[in-house]
Amino acid sequence: MEKYVIKGGVPLVGEVEIGGAKNAALAILAAATMTDETVYIDNMPDESDTNAMLQAIASTGAFVDRVGRHEVKINASQVNNFTIEDYIKKIRASYYLLGAFLGKYKQAGVVLPSGCNIGLRPIDQHIKGFTALGAQVNIEHGIIDAHADRLVGNHIYLDVVSVGATINIMMAAVLAEGKTIIENAAKEPHVVDFANFLNSMGANIKGAGTDVIRIRGVEKLHGTEYTIIPDQIEAGTFMLAAAATKGDITVKNVIPKHLESISAKLVEMGCQIHESDDAVRVVATRRLQNTHVKTLPYPGYPTDMQPQITVALGLASGISIVTESIFENRFKYVDELTRMGANIKVEGSTAIIEGVDMYTGAVVSAPDLRAGAALVIAALTAEGYSTIEDIQYIERGYEDFDAKLRELGGQIEKVDCDRDIQKFKMKHA
Repeated sequence: MEKYVIKGGVPLVGEVEIGGAKNAALAILAAATMTDETVYIDNMPDESDTNAMLQAIASTGAFVDRVGRHEVKINASQVNNFTIEDYIKKIRASYYLLGAFLGKYKQAGVVLPSGCNIGLRPIDQHIKGFTALGAQVNIEHGIIDAHADRLVGNHIYLDVVSVGATINIMMAAVLAEGKTIIENAAKEPHVVDFANFLNSMGANIKGAGTDVIRIRGVEKLHGTEYTIIPDQIEAGTFMLAAAATKGDITVKNVIPKHLESISAKLVEMGCQIHESDDAVRVVATRRLQNTHVKTLPYPGYPTDMQPQITVALGLASGISIVTESIFENRFKYVDELTRMGANIKVEGSTAIIEGVDMYTGAVVSAPDLRAGAALVIAALTAEGYSTIEDIQYIERGYEDFDAKLRELGGQIEKVDCDRDIQKFKMKHA
């Protein structure tokens, strides 16, 4: 099993290029099946989740052509399989194929999704939306099945803000008859990007980025060429890596507005932030200051950036409090961080963090995607050597993570045996 071996203690300095947004890509790839014409997508991240989605799409009979590492052409005119079980079980976004196929073909079946175990992520709001549009939804033998004779627009109020449900209902609604209104909709950047993608295919969506989305159904969608937005969470991860390692990183190919909640917290923690049109520079020259953080739906502080800021605050002066309001299982990594010397007490959905002077190297295991990236940051700051196990979680959402960190001066290698770990330690002794 592959692992990262890391020697910490070196500030990360330099420039890093951010790839396409995974969370936007997964929805956009699914929606590319909603037309019989060819769809060309670029700035697609090359990660295990997006690759699994492409394999699942190909298994339906659609034509998938990887034109380049970050470019794909999809033509779904020959789809003949409406129940998707292969390739897709490990990724949460498998449910997007439900909305896509229900919208276009009025039938869909997808195996119940899994993804990272960070808490309950019920699909009741997805089902509520599909049912409101006229579909029948059943769950049998581990498969969600949805079908309808026709879909008709409706007024749908989401009980909780849900990115997945917002996107899924949008897909079903764009080809429904009449008008659909989604209230209490998610406002995340990838929801806006997804709406822009559907509109480029001929959909009629207004209000994405606000809490009320209005959709007027169209008869069919057409082909398009589209570029996915930069990944807000990858960018934020490198910003926190600069802060934690007392580094100086310019994060390039980003939309600074999407990063405002992260930038604001870094300023509170004593970092310098310099923004330009498509880049953000983070400079950390002294010990971080304590602060309090609460995760919230966009434009609040993102739950996907909670482990990374907790790692940084674990090294800050004073006591910080991090409150997780989205997922109830998101502090599982704290036990691993404690092995590295962190002083963190978790009470329910709140972590009370008393800053320590430094972390020390240890063997730790990534419990999920973002926590895994956070443990890598911790290891890069730590005294001595660390080994990060279960890095398959990290590779679900970060492309070339170790290579990008090496370009910034990080001493990190991907290895698959103890002999390679020993070679790394000899090389960096």
